[in-house]
Amino acid sequence: MFLFSTPLNIILTAFLLLIYIATAIIINKVIMKRQEAGKKGIIWFYLLLFVLFVVFVGLILWFFGLDYTTQFNNLWNSLNTGIGQKVGAIIGTVITIFITMLLIKVSNFLIKKASQKEGPRQKRITTILKVVKSIIKYFLEIVALLVILSLWGVNVLPALAGLGIMGIVIGLGAQSMISDFIAGFFIIFEHHFDVGDIVEINGFKGEVIDIGLKSTRVRNWKGDIKILSNGSVTNIINYSFTNSVAIIEFGIAYSEDIQKTIDILKKELPKYRELYPEIIEDPNVIGVTSLEDSSVNMKVLVKTETEKHYAVERAVRQGIKEILDKNNIEIPFPQVVVHKSE
Repeated sequence: MFLFSTPLNIILTAFLLLIYIATAIIINKVIMKRQEAGKKGIIWFYLLLFVLFVVFVGLILWFFGLDYTTQFNNLWNSLNTGIGQKVGAIIGTVITIFITMLLIKVSNFLIKKASQKEGPRQKRITTILKVVKSIIKYFLEIVALLVILSLWGVNVLPALAGLGIMGIVIGLGAQSMISDFIAGFFIIFEHHFDVGDIVEINGFKGEVIDIGLKSTRVRNWKGDIKILSNGSVTNIINYSFTNSVAIIEFGIAYSEDIQKTIDILKKELPKYRELYPEIIEDPNVIGVTSLEDSSVNMKVLVKTETEKHYAVERAVRQGIKEILDKNNIEIPFPQVVVHKSE
């Protein structure tokens, strides 16, 4: 029972309010002066302010006659009664959550072990296992939620029927999401690309780092990650299905012996296969590809592993320059011949 008529209680209340206001002002000034304490320090200051507020309010209520012992006993009795009635549901909920977490952990462990096995179809297996992992997780969580609701007295059959009707309504309004799911299904099971493949999707080229039923993530050579909804994946080039080719074009002077140049390159260039394991076949000297104003242009092709041709192309181009210099074969620069009329 509250005792508002006692003057002493009113005086003590006013005194506590003054102390709290002074404390708040001091804490605020400390915060303003110590900005270097960072966010963590500010959080601790405000937490202290909140604790003091709770303590002062509790003292004020006690001054006005609030019996904390009686209130605590009533609360304790209510909790005991409620817990006693729902002890079975609480134990069942804990067991359900534990079993669900255990099954998710076991499935993740088995999927991880399966994805670590080496084989020619490793990327394909990894891609499918990622999707299976996601499906198992969501399935177990939904089943656990329904079991917990039934333990607490909720009739899950009307809930399932309501969810079915809601699913139809949502499906009509979320046709793009359904389109993404269908497209993701066909991307995965028709083997358009796998995790780890180098692809170009809608003009964005990079490595596939994740495939889901809803979206696909591709990371380019700069580290930028683009998230593409599967329904928008229309133009796909998968560079991982075939080997790459390094193309090196160069020119020699018209005065040089073309066949001699070809013979020298065919003799020297195979050495680069020993230096670069990603080269699959010996470099192929195509020969003359065009006759330009100042040079006879030639081309060399080098077949490499997928997307490993960039470094090989730079190295072979530098090697060709060194080979031509070593054999005194001129690499011409643009020239203009001027004829003076007599």
